[in-house]
Amino acid sequence: MRLLTLIALFLLLPSAASASNFTQIAPGSYGVGLRVVAQYDYSRGYGGATDPVTGAPKQDQRARPIQTLIWYPAESVGAPMTLADYLKFGASDDKFDLSATEQSAADTAFIVGQTARLSKERAHDELSAKMLAHFDAPALPGRFPVIVYAPSLSAGAIENADLCEFLASHGYVVIASPSFGAGAREMTTDLDGIEAQARDIEFLIGYAHALPQADPGKIGVIGYSWGGIANVFAAARDSRIGALVALDGSVRYWPEMIAKAPYVTPSRLTAPLLYVAARPKEIEHISAGLDETTSFLNKMIYADVYRVTLNPLEHPNFSSVFDQRLLPDDRYREFDKDEMSTAFGWMETYVLHFLDAYLKADAPSLAFLSRTPRENQAPLHMMTGELHKGAVAPATREDLAAHAARNDFATIEADYQQLKQRTPEFTLSESELNDWGYRLLALGRRKAAVRVFELSTRLYPSSGNAFDSLGEAYAKNEQTSDAIKAYTQSLKLDPTNGNATTQLSILRGRGAKS
Repeated sequence: MRLLTLIALFLLLPSAASASNFTQIAPGSYGVGLRVVAQYDYSRGYGGATDPVTGAPKQDQRARPIQTLIWYPAESVGAPMTLADYLKFGASDDKFDLSATEQSAADTAFIVGQTARLSKERAHDELSAKMLAHFDAPALPGRFPVIVYAPSLSAGAIENADLCEFLASHGYVVIASPSFGAGAREMTTDLDGIEAQARDIEFLIGYAHALPQADPGKIGVIGYSWGGIANVFAAARDSRIGALVALDGSVRYWPEMIAKAPYVTPSRLTAPLLYVAARPKEIEHISAGLDETTSFLNKMIYADVYRVTLNPLEHPNFSSVFDQRLLPDDRYREFDKDEMSTAFGWMETYVLHFLDAYLKADAPSLAFLSRTPRENQAPLHMMTGELHKGAVAPATREDLAAHAARNDFATIEADYQQLKQRTPEFTLSESELNDWGYRLLALGRRKAAVRVFELSTRLYPSSGNAFDSLGEAYAKNEQTSDAIKAYTQSLKLDPTNGNATTQLSILRGRGAKS
């Protein structure tokens, strides 16, 4: 039987069963649209010059393909999408140049492969199940926070379509792309693989700036499994990420990968994190080779970290499409499909409240997170939760600039000492202060520059160069007598400073004329 005929048969079969094995919780008040964009990241290559399957020279684009799915608040126009519609996006998510015939064959093969373990009746129910999204629906006016979804190892962007639709229905623009390795469709469990997905996240954040509905000032990243370590790497490099969600994320399971990336440090990870965990494995069942004895979550001391454990869910169950919908009934053991759907719904509920709290400053959602699952009316024994509030982050140069700017830099020395009390190891090098002062001079901020150079001479009183720079700032601010004193001190500390000698001559001559 031809594959296309088999798909048609699945969809035409009568069924007495429910529409889907997966039960969704009520969506938000917005309709949901979906757009799919086939684009490339031209800053990165993808694979070699030879097709690894056919051995033929590659004729198509060799930049990194980024199949981009965008869910957004929209008018509910036309028929909603079905799961079968979604599965077609997973068939060739790294090949954008297939002919119509090739694309149709790929779609059909992918759908048949994903439903191979289901009965014909279940396959019918799942493939015809109505989703929330309407393809290419008209977007609603307004600007909404941006969520980037990072899938699990080698998974497609459609992996958690239900969660992405749910968030869009509550007023988010959700963007996802597949999980590819650095140079091929299959993700690799190494640093190259993490970095590749982290850069995909960065690419999608950049793409969000082109979306009229997106508010790029409010960004969250959700990562499932491998995507739940890639999003932490992305946040360590990009402070614009204001919220992180890890769905049983690999940040817990691969601490040795984090150790290989010197920039992934607690001081650089201050974005709040919600970690939604599967039920714990017994020690005998922990995968060999994975170090689960040390959790990086405990080291994220400067971020609010929420941990929620959902007892009915094992690691694969966090994928609504490829697990909750497309696996047979015989996999249910301690928990049945209704309990698993309920647990998934609680995961969505916690994710929504977390994002609302930190990206929309919603006080009731923050209060929800501070309560125990039982206080939030979760079913008994369904879940456990724990919150660790972040400590004040270490002081930075940006903190000092922000404090000093409140008083036009007049209190910068007192501000520095205050931050030093908060973070004893906080310091600024002489060269950093020197560069800062000259940047202010270039902006015409002469008084502010003077105060930065004055701080430099307080911190580095034996530096002739610090006093030389201060003398220049005084002179440009028309503080001639102060400039003479600064250059005199510079020359005292460094008798070889020819510039100080020259400037003193000029300034003293200027004083004599006046």
